[in-house]
Amino acid sequence: MDTPDQTVAPDSARGSRWEAVQPWLTLACRVGLAAVLFYAAVSKFPPALSVQAVEAYDLFPVDVARLIGYTLPLFEIALAVLLLAGLATRYVGAVSALLMVVFIAGVVSAMARGLNIDCGCFGGGGQVEPGETKYGLSIARDIAFAALGGFIALWPRSPFAIDRALGLFR
Repeated sequence: MDTPDQTVAPDSARGSRWEAVQPWLTLACRVGLAAVLFYAAVSKFPPALSVQAVEAYDLFPVDVARLIGYTLPLFEIALAVLLLAGLATRYVGAVSALLMVVFIAGVVSAMARGLNIDCGCFGGGGQVEPGETKYGLSIARDIAFAALGGFIALWPRSPFAIDRALGLFR
C-alpha cells in the first residue's frame, strides 16, 4: 500500500519540473515572437508597401488605411523590443496575441469577400492573381503566433527579463 508521501511525490515532481522548464519556454516564445514581429516590421519598409497592403483589404477609408500602414511597422518593432527586454511581458504577450487575432480577422474578411490579395504580413501585399492567395497558410501561421503570445501572457516569468529584475515575476 502506498504511503501518502509516495503518492504526493510524483505530482510535486511534475510541478517542480514545470517550474524549471516554464521560464525557458517563455523565453523561447519571447525571442521567437520578437523575431517574427521585427522581421514583419522590417519587411514592410518602405512604408508605402505597408500602406498598399492595408489598402488592399478595403476595410478602411484611405486616410485611416494610410495611418495604419505607416504606424503598424513601428508598433510591431515596439512590441518586439519590449518582448526582447522582457518589460511588461504579460501585457505585451497579450497585445501581441490580440494583434494576431486582428490579422486573422482581416484575412478571413478578405477571403469571405472574395478578394485576391497577398496578406502583406511580411512585405508585399496588394492584388494577386486568382488562385495565388495563401489565406489558409496565413491564418494557420497567425494562430501559431497568437498561441506564442498567449503562452507569454499566461506564463510571463522568464530569465533575462527586466520584469524579473524589477521583482514582478519570480
